[in-house]
Amino acid sequence: MSSADRLKPYRENLEGLTRQGRRRGLAGRQGVDFASNDYLGLAQSPRLVDAVRRALDDGVPVGAAGSRLLRGNTAAQEAFEEKAARHFGAEAALGFGGGYVANFAALTTLPQRGDLLLMDELSHASTHEGARAGRAAVQSFRHGDVQHAADVIAAWRQAGNRGAVWIAVESLYSMDGDIAPLDDLAALADEHGFLLVDEAHATGIYGPDGRGLAHALEGRGNVLTLHTLGKAMGGSGALLCGAGCLVDFMVNRCRPFIFATAPSPLMAAVGSEALDILREEAWRREDLQGHVQAFGEELRRRLPHLQFSGSQIVPLIVGPDVETMELARRIQERGFDVRGIRPPTVPEGTSRLRISLTLNATRADVIRLAETLEELWPVS
Repeated sequence: MSSADRLKPYRENLEGLTRQGRRRGLAGRQGVDFASNDYLGLAQSPRLVDAVRRALDDGVPVGAAGSRLLRGNTAAQEAFEEKAARHFGAEAALGFGGGYVANFAALTTLPQRGDLLLMDELSHASTHEGARAGRAAVQSFRHGDVQHAADVIAAWRQAGNRGAVWIAVESLYSMDGDIAPLDDLAALADEHGFLLVDEAHATGIYGPDGRGLAHALEGRGNVLTLHTLGKAMGGSGALLCGAGCLVDFMVNRCRPFIFATAPSPLMAAVGSEALDILREEAWRREDLQGHVQAFGEELRRRLPHLQFSGSQIVPLIVGPDVETMELARRIQERGFDVRGIRPPTVPEGTSRLRISLTLNATRADVIRLAETLEELWPVS
């Protein structure tokens, strides 16, 4: 078989994506930031830059040079995990290279054979992949519907299952911008097992000192929270926070942790400084909420038919894929970095603009974007 023949199925697959208007490509940064997850504008913070300089001056290495269980463990990483555990009200914290791998790692390690992994149907791709690769039985429940989750558990119990139930949700959904009913889900977990809350898009923005939407559940032995460093905290990596026993179990049994090179120790310095910023610079959260309020008011006035999420993530459902990407292109031509999101990232028929409000844009930018949307997308 020639190399051309071997490549044929891949080319045909890509051609199919092109016909459907779903072929992706990498695009550089240009225009005012309404696309990133750098919600608090920390990715280029002088404080984080200085933290890296100090770490390098103190001899902290750029690379870990091995897994944590070999020579990849550093005092900087351990100190950061201890500090993060205190900040997020957990017994312990464990660092990973990113939120995707942290979620995947938890779900392929903690739910055991005989358990049930029950996830919100709109959970992140990492949850779905972790579910498929894990040991537990897997089911989903309708988005945000606690009663349906309870019904699924009841049916599973009635079938004779006695294992623990692991409920996996996001506190703030990355493509919808809505908030999970965490108190009710925690009550369900208290009855049946555990609750894993992915705080990726809430960390730094909600709760006292940016501790997240699940801060009221801190310290519960059956609640684990995942906090990413690569969004509002301005760095890279992620933390899984929870009971010390579960974190120790991850160190001993989690293959994505055991067999992966540890994150750069410099990110521990960045993360530690970011925690200080979250505690000391509350104005960032206040300014971001001001952006959210201003954009909501503008949308309600200019495009009242649209549903506003109420968070810094504002999905504007367009529907057809091609129309969505064309609208995004026209907005980008006006100087705004707004991206279109298509299936399979979102359900069929719900292609959308994902507006991300960050402190990399000014209040005037936020208002100008609303004006541009009114002009380019006068949907009745």
